Amino acid sequence: MERKEFIKQFALGGSILLTAPVLFNSCSKDGDDLEPNDPDPSNEIIIDLTATASAELQNVGGFIYSGNLIVFRSGDSSYTALSRKCTHQGCDVEYNHADGSVPCPCHGSKFTTAGIVTNGPATSNLKKYSVVKSGTTLKII
Repeated sequence: MERKEFIKQFALGGSILLTAPVLFNSCSKDGDDLEPNDPDPSNEIIIDLTATASAELQNVGGFIYSGNLIVFRSGDSSYTALSRKCTHQGCDVEYNHADGSVPCPCHGSKFTTAGIVTNGPATSNLKKYSVVKSGTTLKII
């Protein structure tokens, strides 16, 4: 192989290596971030506490997933709603009433019931939403 041919091949190989990450990252869509979309304020989320799908919320310590949210009952009359996706890699978080935490079962991240990171690898907090109880319904804003 001539020197000129070698340099051409080397430059081509190097340029492919340098552009590969850009090409692969360009396959993701805008808005593919791990944070779920915020509920539209004009479309409040309503949870019927008498519905079968909400049965876990009848007991303190129970939790359900509703769309992009995790909703849990932390006390006799207190409910909390957080983003359901861990900010590390998007796994569904859970609620652990025994120690009052919101752990991610995938990589060990832990959040408080206010959504604040207490243990990594996650570095961003979960979004917290307002929950209003009225009779047998929860309104999440």
